[in-house]
Amino acid sequence: MSLNKKQVEKLESSGYRFVGSHNHAAAKICHWTKQSILDKGVCYKEKFYGIESHRCLQMAPAVPNCQQKCEFCWRDLSYTQTQWEGEYDDPKTIIDEAVKAQNNLLCGFFGNDKANKEKLEESKTPTNAAISLAGEPMLYPEIDELIAEFNRRNFTTFVVSNGQCVDKLKNLENEPYQLYLSLDAPTKKIYNDVCQPQISEGWDNLNQSLDTLASFNSSTCIRTTCVKGRNMTNPEKYAELIKKASPDFVEIKAYMCVGSSRHRLTPDNMPTFDEVKSFAQKIGENCGKKIVNESEVSRVVLLQ
Repeated sequence: MSLNKKQVEKLESSGYRFVGSHNHAAAKICHWTKQSILDKGVCYKEKFYGIESHRCLQMAPAVPNCQQKCEFCWRDLSYTQTQWEGEYDDPKTIIDEAVKAQNNLLCGFFGNDKANKEKLEESKTPTNAAISLAGEPMLYPEIDELIAEFNRRNFTTFVVSNGQCVDKLKNLENEPYQLYLSLDAPTKKIYNDVCQPQISEGWDNLNQSLDTLASFNSSTCIRTTCVKGRNMTNPEKYAELIKKASPDFVEIKAYMCVGSSRHRLTPDNMPTFDEVKSFAQKIGENCGKKIVNESEVSRVVLLQ
């Protein structure tokens, strides 16, 4: 079931641009893409992995679809659908129109004297797809082909998954450049409280996906969003889960009180950078990983 006209209009007013004809895929300019064009800083992904912020396409093929309603999610969760229903657009159409939408959204910078003209010109041809804007991308029926099409166009792809589509992950023929699994709880109880799965087997699915992660040839990363007073506990249990997943990287990142999450949480739930770093060190000590990079402005540290 696609989003209705009112829901689409609300999202477009906040910067989304829907592509295709079935209102399930969208692109949105990332804050750091704009900052990079203005030479005011870059995303931590550029610092950590070399991804150029001004050439990053932030998009999603399954905006309304997710099996969880995480309380820290900045999105409006009222339209969340746990299963795919109805028709969908093909990968080529989604990518073609997403790039076009990105260019249209950035066109105003060409009249900005403060914009870096070289970066602005390069931004017309993005080279990385951050498939993480909204929803669970693995629910898009042609996610495998979407990754393949990005690969054919020489994009790097960062796919962020909640680990609920176990079979899809296991049978993925076209691997992304980097696969993220979100690990936002150390125990089943905290997972149920914080991630609020809309299906009964959520914790089991996540654990099966963690078991699968080590089989990937691509770069892999565990990402944890730290919510103060909610999931910043039991670092040794996080470490156990990380050890069995054996990821290349672990990102420990602070929850930010933005968007619709403000209706569910408060600024008091945002840990400081020092609190994030301290928690990351405890996790690292328990799983044999060390902090190798950090971005204070984004309140994120990288373990390896």
